[in-house]
Amino acid sequence: MRNDQPLHIVVLIDALGWPCVERYRFLADELPYRQPLRTVLGYSSGAIPTILTGSTPAFHGHWNLFYFDPSGSPFRWLRGLQFLPDAVLEHRITKKVLKEMGRHLFGLGPLFECCVSPRFLPWFNWVERRNIYGPRGIDPVPSIFDNLAKRQVPYQVYTYHDLTDQQILRKAKKDLQGSAAKFFFIYLSELDGVLHFQDLDSEGVGHRLSWYEAELQGLLRTAQKSSSNVTFMICSDHGMTPVKHRFDLVKEITATGLSMPGDYLAVYDSTMGRFWFFNEGTREKITALLAALPCGRILPDAELEQLGIFFPDRRYGELIFLLHPGWLIAQGDFNGKGWNPTGMHGYHPADPYSDAVFLSNRSPASEMHTIADLYPMMAEAACGVSHE
Repeated sequence: MRNDQPLHIVVLIDALGWPCVERYRFLADELPYRQPLRTVLGYSSGAIPTILTGSTPAFHGHWNLFYFDPSGSPFRWLRGLQFLPDAVLEHRITKKVLKEMGRHLFGLGPLFECCVSPRFLPWFNWVERRNIYGPRGIDPVPSIFDNLAKRQVPYQVYTYHDLTDQQILRKAKKDLQGSAAKFFFIYLSELDGVLHFQDLDSEGVGHRLSWYEAELQGLLRTAQKSSSNVTFMICSDHGMTPVKHRFDLVKEITATGLSMPGDYLAVYDSTMGRFWFFNEGTREKITALLAALPCGRILPDAELEQLGIFFPDRRYGELIFLLHPGWLIAQGDFNGKGWNPTGMHGYHPADPYSDAVFLSNRSPASEMHTIADLYPMMAEAACGVSHE
């Protein structure tokens, strides 16, 4: 039976960028209030907690997945096995065992992956130990789910942790017809994988977006049958930038003859290298090398502060080397030789392709500029409170 009780639906579509929305006029008739939102520098591991809390990574603590923590690393016992050859430490079975130990023995959560080499893993910890889509998931910073629980607002959450995008949409549509929930948070993750390997104008991207559009139109119609007071919003964490150039940063650093972990440590993500130094000579040598490279630049502390990703304890890197938009680290910790995407994210937020989106059937209560502005809008609509 249709009622006039407020019903709020938030759909987070991973990697749905503003250029994509404009190119395909995605749900333009149903969601007329639409604009780009500036993302945070980095990946979903920092962007989504920013959406859920309304605060920067420097405040909520989540940025990249691995951070420097030699005294607290659950794998610090591996330092006693440094004598083992790479054929043993780097073996796929070793990595699989460490992954399972991390997930089930050390409490690192079901998403832990042994991306950093086991030889260097003893110096690192994993940030996303809890399910960030539930109460206390980003503790001690409250998220939208903490606010909902505190005010006893019934809600439903759907993520890739349990279901595919198709299963999520099917279940959400069914729940809308019988659930007492007033707030639905739906995270659709699979577009990210499509955009990594297909150009924006490709038939595959167009087909996938048409499918999302039809499914979400059906979801909106189902919601409107349940309530005459529906707020329907689509947002994203970042966009996707076309990859034009590749650079083997690992090869350049290795050629210096410096050693890990004796002289320095590094984590190589797809679009950035993060470094920690154990003597001044190493710092000077690597800094000089990076400063001369054409593919990116070192981010100064003042810029890190301005971007909301400066950590005084340097847990995420004493030096951050960011690639220019469209460049990709040829092979690193989170990608191997088979990783050859045509699209990537994790560049500077000023890159237009990196813009996230806000699409809604209702005008937002206040101006929105960044993905952090999504939180106060959700909190005020669902909980009747302003940003806390």
